[in-house]
Amino acid sequence: MDKKLYIHNYCKIKNNSVNLNGEIIYSDKETEMTVFLKNVYHFLGLKYAKFFKMDSLSKIAFLTSEILVNNAKITIKETNTAVVLSNNASSLDTDRKHQKSISDPDNYFPSPSVFVYTLPNIGIGEISIRHGLKSENVFFVFSQYNETVHYTYENSLIQSGKATTVLSGWTNVDDQSVDVFMYLISEKGSIPHSAKELIKLYKN
Repeated sequence: MDKKLYIHNYCKIKNNSVNLNGEIIYSDKETEMTVFLKNVYHFLGLKYAKFFKMDSLSKIAFLTSEILVNNAKITIKETNTAVVLSNNASSLDTDRKHQKSISDPDNYFPSPSVFVYTLPNIGIGEISIRHGLKSENVFFVFSQYNETVHYTYENSLIQSGKATTVLSGWTNVDDQSVDVFMYLISEKGSIPHSAKELIKLYKN
């Protein structure tokens, strides 16, 4: 018999605002994106020095996962929590910075600290390191948030016993444009886990 699954909680970050379960918990419309992310970090009271070495895509995934886990008041450290993320730009934001560092023959200086983030799933790695996860993970690239694929994949992970909780969602970062919708799926919660509910929460 299939388990009944729920959207435990969800978080959206867009237009320099952080929305948790339908309520704005932080907003700073006047700063550019990199400063905004640092401000959210300080707002959350985090102490994780490696954050400042991450690229923007990893930072946004890391921050959103911290908000979700802390709000849910659960620990995912060393648990069977799968991570499923997607976007439409892959690591393009960082790829541009890497390309800029190698395109000028007179100022050729490729940075290893930038190059390491030229894969979109590095953000999943940062989350996994933070919480000691050794579970299933995948990063999809779609033209837009695909609620059907997300629902189907998230559901199959838990129903098959490959995960007990899924941290999932859309993490799109392209220059100053940020569009993030992440959530926790488990057997606890009040919002039924369905493709219809996912797209509803994403668009509202």
